[in-house]
Amino acid sequence: MPSEKMLMNGSQTVGEAAVRAGCRYYFGYPITPQNELPEYLSARMPEVGGTFIQGESEVASINMVLGASVAGARTMTSSSSPGISLKQEGISYMAGMELPAVIVNMMRGGPGLGNIAPSAADYFQATRGGAHGDYRTPVLAPAGGQELVDLTFEAFDLADKYRNPVMLLGDGLMGQVMEPVVFPDFIDLKDLPEKDWALRGCKGREARAIFSMILGQQGELYRHNLDLQKKYDRITAEEQRWETKYAEDAELIVVAYGTAARIAESAIEDLKAEGINAGLFRPISLWPFPLPALRELSKEIPKVAVFELCLGQMVEDVILSVGERAEIYFHGVPGGLIPTPAEVAEFLRSTVKGDGKVGRRMEV
Repeated sequence: MPSEKMLMNGSQTVGEAAVRAGCRYYFGYPITPQNELPEYLSARMPEVGGTFIQGESEVASINMVLGASVAGARTMTSSSSPGISLKQEGISYMAGMELPAVIVNMMRGGPGLGNIAPSAADYFQATRGGAHGDYRTPVLAPAGGQELVDLTFEAFDLADKYRNPVMLLGDGLMGQVMEPVVFPDFIDLKDLPEKDWALRGCKGREARAIFSMILGQQGELYRHNLDLQKKYDRITAEEQRWETKYAEDAELIVVAYGTAARIAESAIEDLKAEGINAGLFRPISLWPFPLPALRELSKEIPKVAVFELCLGQMVEDVILSVGERAEIYFHGVPGGLIPTPAEVAEFLRSTVKGDGKVGRRMEV
């Protein structure tokens, strides 16, 4: 049976969910605003017979994750924006070697060192494969405490299902805010699918797994990339996730994810009290982005307003989804600033009027 409600901040929530989802190996390096996650797991992992190691750097930590994954373990790391940048080479290697793991990014302001305030400016990095090579990682975007729990479980399952790194994309606000959550029971590690591909050592003359990304001869890398693309095509077809609210009879659809979606939902409720019908489309999988679902919605709703905690990244996927079917308006706030629902409501009013006083219209 699920446990009773527990009051935890978002970073601790992810840590407890990971332990219950079968993660027994965590490797990370401290960076604000997600330090509560490794702090929590430094105490929690020994309690469940797991391993916690603070590596000497982000680069070391992601390569420890790679090693644990090769051995067949459920493993994870976490960081915030600049730290995720340092992990990108290892993530690329893991995608190429088809190794499952969960990577948590509690985004902060950027670029560069930036600040420790919440932001959503890592969308391109997360959804386009932030390092070198033709690879993709599924990206799940929770909007609050309970989804941090649920999507952490999903992230581990998706990683094992497709033998691929999966990213959980939160932000500094989500990582710090305390909310009541309910955790599922612990997964029995014996019930997890057998990983017959894992490196288990060499007993006698039994064959053993060999992992390498040196595939430059006789078209090996060419064929490997084509095989990876087949997997990415399957993920795209099968793993799109989204939520809609208030979309019936809406004259405007608002597209937002994560913390921005919660602010937008409050703004939409304020507008409804004024007689303005606006609906919310919230992508939960940022890659694969739910293009077909948004495209279908745009056939009925003439205006689309995109709100992001950055200067415009997800809006490109919205443009790809909607094309010329609807007018697209954008409002973004960079640098870790969090607008109020009243400010977002003003942008939405301006969108309905088409006067351009707040935000800007995107030309397709």
